Amino acid sequence: LFRPMSFVKIKAFQKAGHRRRNNNVQYVENNGTWKLRENIKANALVAVKESLGFKELGPSSHKSRGIAWKRAGELCSKPQFIVGGATRTDICQGALGDCWLLAAIASLTLNEEVLARVVPAGQGFGDNYAGIFHFQFWQFGEWVDVVIDDRLPVKDGELVFVHSAEGNEFWSALLEKAYAKLVFVCVVSCSTSEGFEDFTGGIAESYELSKAPSNMFQIIQKALEAGALLGCSIDITSAADSEAVTRQKLVKGHAYSLTGVTEVNYRGRKEKLVRMRNPWGQVEWTGAWSDSSSEWNSITASERPNANAEDGEFWMSFSEFLSHYSRIEICTLTPDAITSDSIKYWAVSNHDGTWRKGSTAGGCRNNPYTFWMNPQYVIKLNDEDDDPDDNEVGCSFVVGLIQKNRRRLRKAGEDMHTIGFAIYEFHGQRDVHLDKNFFLTHAQKARSETFVNLREVCTRFKLPPGEYLVVPSTFEANQDGDFCLRVFSEKQTETLPCDDPVDAELPDESVSDDEVDSGFRGMFVKLAGADMEISATELTTILNKIIAKRTDIKTDGFSLETCRIMVNLMDDSGNGKLGLGEFATLWKKIQRYLGIYKKNDMDNSGTISTPEMRLALKEAGFTLNNTIFQLLVARYAETDMTLDFDNYVACLMRLEMMFRVFKRLDPHQSGFIELDFQQVCHAITF
Repeated sequence: LFRPMSFVKIKAFQKAGHRRRNNNVQYVENNGTWKLRENIKANALVAVKESLGFKELGPSSHKSRGIAWKRAGELCSKPQFIVGGATRTDICQGALGDCWLLAAIASLTLNEEVLARVVPAGQGFGDNYAGIFHFQFWQFGEWVDVVIDDRLPVKDGELVFVHSAEGNEFWSALLEKAYAKLVFVCVVSCSTSEGFEDFTGGIAESYELSKAPSNMFQIIQKALEAGALLGCSIDITSAADSEAVTRQKLVKGHAYSLTGVTEVNYRGRKEKLVRMRNPWGQVEWTGAWSDSSSEWNSITASERPNANAEDGEFWMSFSEFLSHYSRIEICTLTPDAITSDSIKYWAVSNHDGTWRKGSTAGGCRNNPYTFWMNPQYVIKLNDEDDDPDDNEVGCSFVVGLIQKNRRRLRKAGEDMHTIGFAIYEFHGQRDVHLDKNFFLTHAQKARSETFVNLREVCTRFKLPPGEYLVVPSTFEANQDGDFCLRVFSEKQTETLPCDDPVDAELPDESVSDDEVDSGFRGMFVKLAGADMEISATELTTILNKIIAKRTDIKTDGFSLETCRIMVNLMDDSGNGKLGLGEFATLWKKIQRYLGIYKKNDMDNSGTISTPEMRLALKEAGFTLNNTIFQLLVARYAETDMTLDFDNYVACLMRLEMMFRVFKRLDPHQSGFIELDFQQVCHAITF
């Protein structure tokens, strides 16, 4: 949709309180804050067609022809933000195919507390009107403020997109505009579940109604009682089916919201009913239990809801709902969205993570030698569910994996990754990143329903109490991305990252002058020259002559910078050169590193891959978490995600220097150091 123009930060809105004059509004920066500047030249701020979007909403598309941008005050004499409360009947679809968003907004209006967070109160077109409005949306674990001006696209004097049935009410149109700014792209490409989550911070599950569980009506009923948002749709079999209307006036490929359930006494039996809403605000079901249908005449007046208005809302039997609709999405809310003591909310944990090529993007289980490199999380399930309607014993929880900000890359030709996750039964240390041996010898206990290229993969599980390992991944290995992993559980659970601690066990390899044998001493005399010391430049020449004779390892040669690092690490005297014992210590270290390098070069290629590098680091005494390993791969690996010998040695030398400097400054092994400026300068010189 449109990317609206905005000239303010949120503080400007909170402090504004200015009356707009002659539609000319601009904000200027003054000492870090934004203030309103009035009486500027007319039409100085122009909304252009490019603001609508791209592709089907691009400047040259047929949908953008004839569109002009106008403020609410230019469309009616007395615009109102909200008239008589924000209700689901305020939302009418426009020319954009975003019925999924309207269904989500309609469900949102059923929960006043959640709606008040998304649509903050105190806004309007009255005395404090400044031409701007603000909304709040959930994005990947945090609530984000979105500020917009009130220009809206108009064609032939009418709003083009979402609008209210009340001609002077604008909250729904402005909410759609703010959400389009948030997602940065055309909102047609999103889904009802995304709208649910972005309006509530909850987690959305999807059920195929052809395979619905036997207690589906109870699930829906409990979800509504808990304030959940529900949406449903009818699948299409071809493009021609999109928004095709059936004989009984149901729209295929169209997002509906499910807004209520009830049971009525009908001819001596209980009849389950569901209340649906078409976000178009019209075109309603004409079958049994529709508005004014004969079935309503057979129930008492006290049980009969008001179901006569042509407002897009209608009732139908639950059995026909299951037969006509294909899918239902249920968004469970987070505890902070629920204030009623009568609602039993689920516990929530949230973790951010990254996939990076060569380090933490191991791909799915089809990649057995890299899968273990993906981020890992431990879930501890303690208590079984307490649910009399369910005879299955276990702990219920929902895992949702969201990939972040991928839609922003669509203009560059990229799209969503195909993502999913696997779950393993786990007994062991939580502070260890499990290696490939675990995954080669253990079968998964559960997994996401599928790997799919959607923003989120979400699946419900019920497992016995215990500890479980969740491994989120892309389907293909070596795909960069950021993600958010969420776990919603019926009972309190504990979810923690499973990663290696940052530490190093560095052996004492120091060799004194007296311990050097005569053969090595003679070699040193020849190499060192008259001053009997080896400089970084001399070390570079020495090492490159030696490795040039080897055919079992690949290298571009040691750089002067790498050799300076080696000298600085070994130089105890502080003169910038290596004496006999110092050079012997360095030689011993390089020999040990070479042995580890050769051992982990599994294919005898002369190089090591980045997965082999992580194993080599651990064997060399370094345990590093995912974040640090990502940095090492970015700085030392080649484009094909391999390291030759000189880069490998340079990496280990830098790591050893870092740990030795830190340990020297932390004599009490507290894990923390405090440095003054002089100490910082001293540390940097190493």
